Amino acid sequence: MKIKAGDTVCMRTGKDKGKKGKVLQVFPHLGRVVVEGVNMMTKHLRKSSQRAGQKIQFASPVQVSNVALVSPKSGKSGRVGYKLINAEGKRTKIRVVRSKGEIEDIE
Repeated sequence: MKIKAGDTVCMRTGKDKGKKGKVLQVFPHLGRVVVEGVNMMTKHLRKSSQRAGQKIQFASPVQVSNVALVSPKSGKSGRVGYKLINAEGKRTKIRVVRSKGEIEDIE
């Protein structure tokens, strides 16, 4: 999966289109990510003898295809690709953001 926990992403579709947030969790086998402040759901907890009833809000997972990675340097969002570079005699694979003909290194 090309998006990792800790990345900043922008929602491309859905009710939260255009919102930006940090990736909290990644589920590669399901193809889903949990983004901070996006796709918020409410869970109602029944009261019990120990606690009062309450409503809990939490971020629900979204499809990874519905988010675009935001570049930390320029702030542009786009698709993610890989690039092999030669650094100090070693070949290193880095992620790049591809936006409108430009390629920008992430890490």
